[in-house]
Amino acid sequence: MHIKTNLTKILHYGILTLAVFVTPLVTAETKTVVTNMKSNVQTDYMNGLLKLALSYSDNKYIFSTTTEVYSRPRVVESVKSGVISVMWGGTSEEMERDFIPIRIDAYRGLMNHRLFFIRQGDQARFDNIKTLEDLKKIRLGQGRSWQDASILESAGLNVIKTTKKPSLYHMLDGGRFDAFPRGANEVWTELSAFPDLKLTVEKNLVLIYPLPTYFFVTDKDPQLAKDIEFGLESAIKDGAFNKYFYDSPEVQEALEKADLSNRRAIRINNPYLPKATPLDRKELWLNLMGTVPGVGSTDAVDNTSLPTP
Repeated sequence: MHIKTNLTKILHYGILTLAVFVTPLVTAETKTVVTNMKSNVQTDYMNGLLKLALSYSDNKYIFSTTTEVYSRPRVVESVKSGVISVMWGGTSEEMERDFIPIRIDAYRGLMNHRLFFIRQGDQARFDNIKTLEDLKKIRLGQGRSWQDASILESAGLNVIKTTKKPSLYHMLDGGRFDAFPRGANEVWTELSAFPDLKLTVEKNLVLIYPLPTYFFVTDKDPQLAKDIEFGLESAIKDGAFNKYFYDSPEVQEALEKADLSNRRAIRINNPYLPKATPLDRKELWLNLMGTVPGVGSTDAVDNTSLPTP
């Protein structure tokens, strides 16, 4: 009788012990991270960086995209509703109020350097632009919902806006405005996407304003935000972020072709830059303009003294 009772107890405790070890495996869930489908003028850089960051997490993530390319306003609403898990773009007080920002610039300041799409044959007109006042005579194209548009307008620049990004290239080609500022890492990919338009990249100017590119997550998913931040910080510490950045074809092409240190720099203020921007973390920013004598004129701005990101 005692033998039977003890055997029953052993089996009972054994099952309980097994359950303790098995339960986590049974209840553990794989989380799907949804992002906006990549358009024909985008690279895989941001998606790749997101995957790198989440590879450091103990949680298991798989990745998916929307079935079509969403407009910026639709992306914002989709993150709020949970249809999209993560979005990215330039930061602002409004963005950091409505979403959880991961305050590490994905492009290490490269995106803050804007080159100009112009029409072929217009270079001579831009050769005469030396200052911000000169630039104010030029009509610039921008997306209606972009933070950039507000920044440019705050500097007194003449901005023509439209809702759909693809329209901007055709509007420039058609003479609706004179130049389309794009990040130094964007222009070459975008130029190749519109071979039938008579556009080119302006040769001598760079417009600089601080606008870090962050990942943003809905405040309903703080764990995902924590995992992205932990992963990026880890990748910075072990060198994986640097390797990813410099190995990127997009970044390599920008650094090779933009010739930033030899361009005439016009700097403007970003009055919408959040106070929480980690400008004091030198390891997050690159000095892309160098110290070439006579290059990099500044047109009196407040927050453009950040570590030339």
